[in-house]
Amino acid sequence: MSRVCYFYDQNVGEFDYGFGHPMKPLRNKLVHHLIMEYGIYKRLNIYKPWRATNEQMEMFHSKEYIDFLQRVTPEMALQPHFKKSLEEFNFTDDCPVFEGLYPFVQTVVGSSLGCAMKINERAADICVNWSGGLHHAKKSQASGFCYINDIVCAILELLKVHSRVLYIDIDHHHGDGVEEAFKATNRVMTFSLHKYGDNYFPGTGDVDEIGIDEGKNYSINVPLKDGINDEGYHRLFYPIIDRIMEVFQPSVVVMQCGADSLNGDRLGFFNLSIQGHCDCMKYVKKFGLPMILVGGGGYTVSNTARCWCYETAAACDLNIPDQIPINDYLEYYVPDMKITISTNPQMKNCNSRNYIEDILNKVMIILEDVGNSNLPIVQFTNPPRIDEHTIEMQIDEDQQDFNDVSNGFIRDIPLNIDSDEVIKMYTEPLPIYPKSKLFCTQNLKEFE
Repeated sequence: MSRVCYFYDQNVGEFDYGFGHPMKPLRNKLVHHLIMEYGIYKRLNIYKPWRATNEQMEMFHSKEYIDFLQRVTPEMALQPHFKKSLEEFNFTDDCPVFEGLYPFVQTVVGSSLGCAMKINERAADICVNWSGGLHHAKKSQASGFCYINDIVCAILELLKVHSRVLYIDIDHHHGDGVEEAFKATNRVMTFSLHKYGDNYFPGTGDVDEIGIDEGKNYSINVPLKDGINDEGYHRLFYPIIDRIMEVFQPSVVVMQCGADSLNGDRLGFFNLSIQGHCDCMKYVKKFGLPMILVGGGGYTVSNTARCWCYETAAACDLNIPDQIPINDYLEYYVPDMKITISTNPQMKNCNSRNYIEDILNKVMIILEDVGNSNLPIVQFTNPPRIDEHTIEMQIDEDQQDFNDVSNGFIRDIPLNIDSDEVIKMYTEPLPIYPKSKLFCTQNLKEFE
């Protein structure tokens, strides 16, 4: 049975990008309530994350950009003299300045870093942060609803202990920010399946974009057309994953599970079912490597919550009933009240069999070159033992019932729930400065 850690802060669901904006952090509350009402929480270790520090976010992002994020407010954004800074850091209608922006990104990054630390400590097999997955953010710019690239920060943390990290992106959009960050290294392989063409955002991710320098052939892109269904998607995904595992031999996986690739997404044009989407995660899980699962896109809020709840259950090796249980957000799931959604048989699939086979053959040729090269090996001292960075958990006799957990972790320290529904509590938060930064003997300045 997999040991699954789940990071959640109820405050993330309270932030608002603004009226009419398609990104709705409320979806994090919806998925959390489903996880609670289905009883999946009984198989999870649940933690409230700390807020990432400037130093942690500057592992990837520039100091100037982090300083700007820290001081900008909606009122300042309206001032004429501030316009130049907004343009410099790409704050547009897609990436507006909203109230509480900096605490929001701190919490998202803190959650993904917490996942990476748990994996590095070998304290979990799978770690989940559905508030994360902000794969478009650049070193010094916001992009595509993303302000901070929590994925890059988490991968940099993993590289302190792991020689090779595989990043998988099944979002509807190309994972350009993550690819750009690691395109010159052979220690991270990025694999993204996404819509490409028709000037679709972000405009990158063709099959011939394969990385540069030492990272040449370590960026794997699968450009897709509208209407791809489960069968076509899996015809590409499964053999490519098999080959990546064979030639790259990663020791850990980070998987971005953007739900905008589902049928019926507000901004997406794919035709995946929730089962088909989840099958990709389950296929990777069967290799037995430690995994971090993060969110990403997903703009039909109810379907996004369905998908990530379903995948949380799958991560815990659970099969859940299709009928959605009574919860505080039941109105989002009417009229069908089902956890799954199917493909649309009326939707045209513009990805012909020949097109799929052509893309697959091109990717296999790229991976053949990886198989003929020497894999990067980094020597480490002994990795941290389980929970070396944390305080031993103790049972909190004051909080042992379902309501304390479902109401959102009122205390400012991490919480854990075991299978007996006993809430255990750290006496202190996870430390801000992890010891795991000491365990890599290779200079990592190339990633800064």
